[in-house]
Amino acid sequence: MAANREYKDRLFKFIFGNPDNREWTLSLYNAMNGSHYTDASAIEFNTIENAVYMSMKNDVSFLIEDTVNFYEQQATFNPNMPMRFLIYAGMAYSRYVEQNEDYNPYSSRQQTAPTPRCVCFYNGTDTTNEREILRLSDAFSNDSSPDIEVTVTMININYGHNKALLESCRPLKEYAWFVDRVRENQRVADTLETAIDMALAELSDDSLIKPFLLANQAEVKYMCITEYDEAKMYARQRKEALEEGMEKGMEKGMEKGKLDMLLELFKDGMLTLQQAAEKAHMTVSEFEAKADN
Repeated sequence: MAANREYKDRLFKFIFGNPDNREWTLSLYNAMNGSHYTDASAIEFNTIENAVYMSMKNDVSFLIEDTVNFYEQQATFNPNMPMRFLIYAGMAYSRYVEQNEDYNPYSSRQQTAPTPRCVCFYNGTDTTNEREILRLSDAFSNDSSPDIEVTVTMININYGHNKALLESCRPLKEYAWFVDRVRENQRVADTLETAIDMALAELSDDSLIKPFLLANQAEVKYMCITEYDEAKMYARQRKEALEEGMEKGMEKGMEKGKLDMLLELFKDGMLTLQQAAEKAHMTVSEFEAKADN
């Protein structure tokens, strides 16, 4: 079965941000909050598909009871997550105000809004910390009592870490195990695709997520390979920046890496010429010249 090349989401979102898998999303929410909700239909997804900058996409965002939950998965350590969450939250709350007729931002009485919860599920190899708190204020050039703050809880979900959380959410545990097995299988497999096939076959027959992953095997492979290539690109950029000893080296490396990725996506037919040019901040003719080189 050929992969649907239009499906560019992360595997984490494919599993936990899918309306067909609300029970798994609810299980993750309960594990994170120590709650015991059983009505998965209470979840209202409001995932941000395209943010203002860099066409960023939020992995999973949903409302339940009185909280709005922003969940992201990262395979590389990113200290800029709070800024991304700020952008996602701004768009989500703007939509909430527009769609909620009972909310009057001009009222003389305090209007209530759902409480935000910002979580980054980390499964990379840059750090072994169980959890960290990332703060937007750390990015401000002037740190004297900023008027805006965003905190993001980064939780290590590599298999073997945060065991209590993984035990509380079986789909998350199985997802962490699957990612770990793909990583281990790469030591003996000739290709990443083979490593993914091996991990799928090794999933227990009573696994909750196995039937879903097998039914969408081509998409699962494509998402894993794409994320692996992305992580590899960022790792290479960080190494080059460190070797040069300059922050500008990192910026240039990221720009080049972004252009290389856009060129690959265009050549693979995953982006039109117009879309690729816009994302590269180039004219169509400029991008086309790059593609012809």
